[in-house]
Amino acid sequence: MHSAFPTSLRVLAATLTAGLLAVAAPAAATAATPAPAQAQPCADQSAPPPPVDTSERPAPGKPAPAPLPVPNEPVGGILMGGCGLVLPGGAPNPPDGDTAASWLVQDLDTGDVIAAKDPHARERPASLIKTLLALVVTTELKPDRIVVPTKEDAEQECTCVGIVAGGRYTVDQLLHGLLMHSGNDVAHAFATALGGVDATTTKMNLLAKRIGATDTRAATPSGLDGPGMSTSAYDLSLIFHYAMKQQEFAQAVATKAYTIPAIGGKPAIPVYNDNKLLGVYPGFLGGKTGFTDDARHTYVGAAQRDGHRLAVVMMRAEQRPTRVVDQAAKLLDYGFALHENHAAPVGRIAYEALVATAPPAPPANVAAAGAGSTAAPAKNDSFGTTGWILTLVVFVVIVAGFVIGYQRKKQARG
Repeated sequence: MHSAFPTSLRVLAATLTAGLLAVAAPAAATAATPAPAQAQPCADQSAPPPPVDTSERPAPGKPAPAPLPVPNEPVGGILMGGCGLVLPGGAPNPPDGDTAASWLVQDLDTGDVIAAKDPHARERPASLIKTLLALVVTTELKPDRIVVPTKEDAEQECTCVGIVAGGRYTVDQLLHGLLMHSGNDVAHAFATALGGVDATTTKMNLLAKRIGATDTRAATPSGLDGPGMSTSAYDLSLIFHYAMKQQEFAQAVATKAYTIPAIGGKPAIPVYNDNKLLGVYPGFLGGKTGFTDDARHTYVGAAQRDGHRLAVVMMRAEQRPTRVVDQAAKLLDYGFALHENHAAPVGRIAYEALVATAPPAPPANVAAAGAGSTAAPAKNDSFGTTGWILTLVVFVVIVAGFVIGYQRKKQARG
C-alpha cells in the first residue's frame, strides 16, 4: 500500500498537468502568435471619393478637415458595416438598373432597415443636407417668424427659388422653397437668420451628432460641396426618419405646388416640387433630390402602401440608363415586397450616438448579399481565459490536498 500511494499520486499529477497544459496552450498560442491581418475595409469607409473639381479646396491658410472618426461598431447593427448588398436571408436580388453607389430602404414606422447597399459608405449629400438644415430651422425658428433676405442671400449660386433682398418672408414660406425646389438662396437666408453660415453648419453638425448621424458633417448649409462634407445612406435615412416626424417638414415635402405671395411690392413666387414621384408613384409622401458634380445624384423619398410607410435613400447615382426617380421607385417596390413577405430586418435606424474611435474593419461575413442574421456580436468574456486557468489550478490544488490527506489517514490506520 505504501508503494501504491506514490504511483497513484504520480498518475493523478500527470493527468492534471496534461489537462492544465491543454487548457493553457490556446492562451499561450494567442499571446505568442500575432493577430491575423484584418480584412480590407469597405470602400469609402472613412471619407468620400476624391473630388473631381476644386470645390472642396480649403480657404488659404486653413487645413483640410480630417475625416470623421468611424465608430467602433456600425451604427444600426453589425450588418450595417457590410460592403456590397446587405439583404435578408433568402431575399431575391434588388431590381436591375440601380446605379447608386450606396442605398438603404427603411421602414418609417418601425425603424427597421429592410435592405441596403454599403449603408455606411461615406458620400457627399448634395442638397439632401437641406433635410438637416430644415431640422435646425424647425427646432429654432417659429413658422410665422419673418425673415428678410440680404443681397448676399439672394445672389447665391443656384438652384434658387427667387427670393429678393429686402423681401419679407415667413419661415414656413421659405421652408417650402427650401424643400420643394431646393433653393440655395433660401438656405443662405436661413443661415443668416440662424447666426451666419459658420454658426449654422455648427448647429447642423451638433444636431447630426445628437441624433446619431456619425458619418455626417455639413460644410455648407445648402449642400454645395465644401471641405470635409460627408454623410452616408444610413445617416440620411436616420435624418429623414427623424424629419418626417416633424409636421412642418412632412407637409412641405408632400406639397406639389405652392406660391409665396406677393408682399410689399415684391412679386409672388411660384414653387413646384422637384420630386417627380410626387403624384405619380401610388402613396408617395414626398422626399428630396440633390446633385453636384462631386456628389452626383442623391435622392430620398417615401411612400405608403396598405397603411405602411417605407423610405429609400440613394447616394452617388446616375440618370442613365434610367432616371434616378425611376430607380428609386423600383427600390421602393422591392422594399414593399420584402415587407409583405415578412423578411427579417438587417438593421435598425438607431437614435443614439456612439463613441467614435478608429474601428476594426467589419467582419467579412457581413459583406455578402443574403446575410440574414441580425444578432449582436458575441460579448467578450470579462472573466477571461487566464481567470479560468487560475480557477482550475486552485481546483487541482484542493483536489490534490484531499487525496493526500485521505492517503495519509489511510496509511496511519494501516
